[in-house]
Amino acid sequence: MTKYLCIVILFTTVLPRVSFAQDLNKTKLDSLFTSLAANKQAMGSIAISKKGNLVYRKTIGYSQYSNEKKVLSSENSKFRIGSISKIFTATIIFQLIEEGKIDLATPLEKYFPDFPNSNEITISNLLNHRSGIRNMTKIASKTRPRTHEEMLTIIAETPFKYEPGTKSSYSNSNYLILGYIIEKVCNRPYEEVLLERIVSRIGLANTYYGHTTNVEKNECFPFRFKKDWEQQPQTDLSIPGASGAIVSTPGDLVVFIEALFSKKLINENSLTLMKTITNGYGMGLREFEFDKKKAYGYIGGIDRYESVLAYFPSDSLAIAYCANGRVYPTGSIVMGSLEICFNLSYSIPDFKSSSVNTGRLKKYTGIYTSSELPLTIKISRQKKNLVAEADGYSPYTLEAVGSDKFKSDEVSVAIEFDPPKNAMKLKRGDQSYYFYKCQ
Repeated sequence: MTKYLCIVILFTTVLPRVSFAQDLNKTKLDSLFTSLAANKQAMGSIAISKKGNLVYRKTIGYSQYSNEKKVLSSENSKFRIGSISKIFTATIIFQLIEEGKIDLATPLEKYFPDFPNSNEITISNLLNHRSGIRNMTKIASKTRPRTHEEMLTIIAETPFKYEPGTKSSYSNSNYLILGYIIEKVCNRPYEEVLLERIVSRIGLANTYYGHTTNVEKNECFPFRFKKDWEQQPQTDLSIPGASGAIVSTPGDLVVFIEALFSKKLINENSLTLMKTITNGYGMGLREFEFDKKKAYGYIGGIDRYESVLAYFPSDSLAIAYCANGRVYPTGSIVMGSLEICFNLSYSIPDFKSSSVNTGRLKKYTGIYTSSELPLTIKISRQKKNLVAEADGYSPYTLEAVGSDKFKSDEVSVAIEFDPPKNAMKLKRGDQSYYFYKCQ
């Protein structure tokens, strides 16, 4: 998701700054999600709140889907939210700091003296991914439960990526360990601490530490689309723990982040520390940008579940999207929803493409520059597709929609080539830019 945001930033810097639409275009939002569902492009749920009031909610797809049984999801269907769990964990840590039970400078050695470099790793390092501990990836079986001791051994046996405090690198291991520290400080399971300190405190009806997916609790299974939706295997949640084991709904998530920014859970100083970005990472929050507006939140992904939570302080706007299946990129769904919210030009994708002779794709390839934007775009052919790559950003596939015309719903751009002039026109919203082939 981050790459989608970065690319959109690049193409929105010249757009005028706008505010949240006074009259939210709910009809257009409905059209987007109806189209996604009808074309089997996504299964998920969205919630949008403004100044603490829920202004839009929509759910599409199924919580169960098989030949024998199909159950439509509802507004109260629950999703695994993956790394959005880290905001909850960081919030609890800052509550404990405010109570004087722990400190940012507290070394890991106090709780796990036998862990490598434990005398050098601090709570602060764990929060902003500067511990040097590698991300836990090589786990033989992710479907069976693991004890704390097993997980710590797996993490400890992996060589450090760098010396603690010297660099930044994303690692789920940091927040798993923070969850274990919370249990030691509170002398209670993380699950109970989460319930007491956040869930019950602000009245979240559908949020808790997850276990095996339970249909009786209206929990969604994850799916992958091939010829149809196919249910996927799931990680035992003892493995991600406090870094990614929480189950929730978009409705609860917008309530949570609004409460966080309203200082109902932590004080102003703690919130400022959570938002302070060091080499791309805050202490439990990530920073994003949309149409020159700053947003704070997180992105989650686990076992084909994908989720996004963001809060725009300048507009008191919160948006949460949780999916248990997707073909169309989750980032594009959230971006499209935001463009509608902020009354920007946005066309509902039709999910129809035109075929093009792959031999003709070669005439479009090359490196293009523009006098209107400080940007170089490389157009290349990969098998049967054209791929665009702006310098410094991730590549994205272009889909043929007509003669010399292509689009990318992933980053919401359309490109029309003019081969005789070695040129192309890139369009996003109402803005068009001309590029000319230099190589």
